[in-house]
Amino acid sequence: MRNIRATILFIFFFVGFVSSAQENAKPLIYRINIRENIGSNTWIYLRNGLHEAVQLQAECVLLDMNTYGGAVLEANSMRTAILESPLPVYVFINNNAASAGALIAIACDRIFMRPGASIGAATVVNAADGAKAPDKYQSYMRAIIRATAESHGHDTLVEGKDTIIQWIRDPKVAEAMVDERIVVPGYADSTQILTLTPAQAMELGYCDGIASTLHHVAVQYLGYNDYELKTYNATFYDRIKGFLMNGIIQSLLIMLIIGGIYFELQSPGVGFPLAVAIAAALLYFTPLYLTGYAQNWEVLLFVLGLIAMVFELLVVPGFGVTGIVGILFIVSGLLLALIGNIRFHFDGLPVMQLFRALVIVFAGLGLGSVLIVYLSSRIGKPGFFRKVALLADQKGTVSVSMEPASMVGKIGVSVTGLRPSGRIRIEGELYDAVSVKGFIEQDEPVKVIRYENFQLYVMKQ
Repeated sequence: MRNIRATILFIFFFVGFVSSAQENAKPLIYRINIRENIGSNTWIYLRNGLHEAVQLQAECVLLDMNTYGGAVLEANSMRTAILESPLPVYVFINNNAASAGALIAIACDRIFMRPGASIGAATVVNAADGAKAPDKYQSYMRAIIRATAESHGHDTLVEGKDTIIQWIRDPKVAEAMVDERIVVPGYADSTQILTLTPAQAMELGYCDGIASTLHHVAVQYLGYNDYELKTYNATFYDRIKGFLMNGIIQSLLIMLIIGGIYFELQSPGVGFPLAVAIAAALLYFTPLYLTGYAQNWEVLLFVLGLIAMVFELLVVPGFGVTGIVGILFIVSGLLLALIGNIRFHFDGLPVMQLFRALVIVFAGLGLGSVLIVYLSSRIGKPGFFRKVALLADQKGTVSVSMEPASMVGKIGVSVTGLRPSGRIRIEGELYDAVSVKGFIEQDEPVKVIRYENFQLYVMKQ
């Protein structure tokens, strides 16, 4: 009986202690710094920060923003993550929220600005020269920034027989940040892109308060007199992952993958080109896989494409269906890994995301083709590439027979391993040759079975 009473007292004491600790716990404000151009890095910071804030049961997330803009695709991904966040997300514009930064700020539940800050100027421009992009890109930006403003809802007012819709954030104001043709009387005429000061943003409903510091925001506007502030700190791994997910780097990795595969298939044995291709493929797929873009089946599709290409080279003569399928699988794997889809379901896929993926992959393929042509032209030339291939002036060696028809059916011996290409000796002369069935080791008897495209094809005798 005493044990039962002691247990009950302990339970009451423990519950009271936990309740008291919860009552005395300070509310947690989770800060994420957005202080660089919008891109793969900032997208990773926001994604990881939102996840950690939920895990820590924060009261809210506060973005500390100072950016001149950046990539539209990553900005769209960031604004979607903010709109779908289970926690309220606020932004403190700590100087600039321009272009893509304006889109992200408008997605937040509340906007606060420091004196002297600005928001707007969201016209899409070319990254290369800063020139205004074609209207189809402006149209897409107008649509997503308007939809973002509309997502905050509106009030419906009835005055007599009239029904008036009063937006919390007027979509027309957001569109005017993209398109100078949209007039906001008193703020921007038909020749100006809209950019707002804190006072102007307050008047138009695009600022919920002006504050000099983040602490000022927390105390005066959020009502947290005593709070805990935790800041997301990007790790070295985050920065590496963001670097590898940059579009230019991804195109260069695809170039190395394609170039490495080509030169490995053209050279005997397993060597440096294959190592380059494997390393580039790992650097390409790993960050995409870890961030949820690349799925297992997309990586498998790429690997199956490589297997089909090897099968085409070693087993199937000429170039046919297997080779075409291999190329399609490789390109599809590279492309689909960049697109957020689930088993070919593309519902709600942003057009800009698809466009970006196509540009990255085909730019990589184009660069790979240029690399192949350039290195092929350098093979055998003085310098580093002199020893990469057999030279035409090697003593006692000819690349093809002067009488090719007479070579078919002759028996020789492999001087090097044929994996699948190498050298053979027939009647005291050395020839370049390709094995049509499997690899052939050194000093194995071989038989010439055909001559095609200035090349001897042999099989083990």
